[in-house]
Amino acid sequence: MTMMLPLLVFVCGSAIVAAAAYAFLPNRAVAIDRRLEELSLGREREEKPRFQAIIGALKRLGDRAPKSPKELGSLRLRLVQAGFRRDEALTLFFGIRVLFALCLFVLLSSPVLMKPNLLIALGGLGLGYILPGMVLARMAKRRAHLIRLSLADMLDLLVVSVEAGLGLDQALTRVGHELAFAYPALAEELNLINLELRAGKPRAEALRNLADRTGVDDLSSLVTMLIQTDKFGTSVAQSLRVYSETLRTKRRQRAEEAAAKTGVKMVFPLVLCIFPAVWVVTIGPAAIRFVQVLFPMAQGK
Repeated sequence: MTMMLPLLVFVCGSAIVAAAAYAFLPNRAVAIDRRLEELSLGREREEKPRFQAIIGALKRLGDRAPKSPKELGSLRLRLVQAGFRRDEALTLFFGIRVLFALCLFVLLSSPVLMKPNLLIALGGLGLGYILPGMVLARMAKRRAHLIRLSLADMLDLLVVSVEAGLGLDQALTRVGHELAFAYPALAEELNLINLELRAGKPRAEALRNLADRTGVDDLSSLVTMLIQTDKFGTSVAQSLRVYSETLRTKRRQRAEEAAAKTGVKMVFPLVLCIFPAVWVVTIGPAAIRFVQVLFPMAQGK
């Protein structure tokens, strides 16, 4: 027993020290989050001045860029539909357009890629001026497509929320929070509706602004239905359920239409890419054999 007592004391002391160390040890997830926050803050401190300088240069360039009054309204709407709502977005877009056009002009007018040609450089200048608008339209179309795909899930959650007893405003807020992870674009638009309603705008105006900001036809139809339902006092849940079924029917019809167009769209890749290779593999050996047999006969004659 006298020999076992020091061993027991040592084991108990080691266990107490290990338990204390484990208790004071920070959680791994907390430590990882803290380290990521430190890294992100350090990166922001390093990159913020550089990006601020670039943005400032683009703003100055965009302020001096020529602007068409007829184009400003449609261009601002296109920027909003693409997800750029800040006040300086229009000025930054003009700066990017002018900078890209000048870069293409300088690149094509210098002997870096090819022999300098003034006509090609002017063509590059025009292309550089048009290309940012095409990219912006593509971004707006992509965002509208993502919102269109998320409408079915939004309607299902909206029907469940309204039938559970929530009002339409509270249901839109709840659905916006639920869809923030899966569909951030639509969730952002629903949160903007909530902010406009809190600011005092009428519900009909806030819903119309939602349709204008997204540019999605299905969402515009939903907004019209909700405005009419609110005006005539009909059941919101029943109207949403009927519209949800109609929307799913339209989605199925669009899928069937896309499937029917697949055969026509595959003709051009088949003819231009696959058919020449098949022709070489199948007709090539016969053509080589034909030449080997025909040419000696022609030379013999």
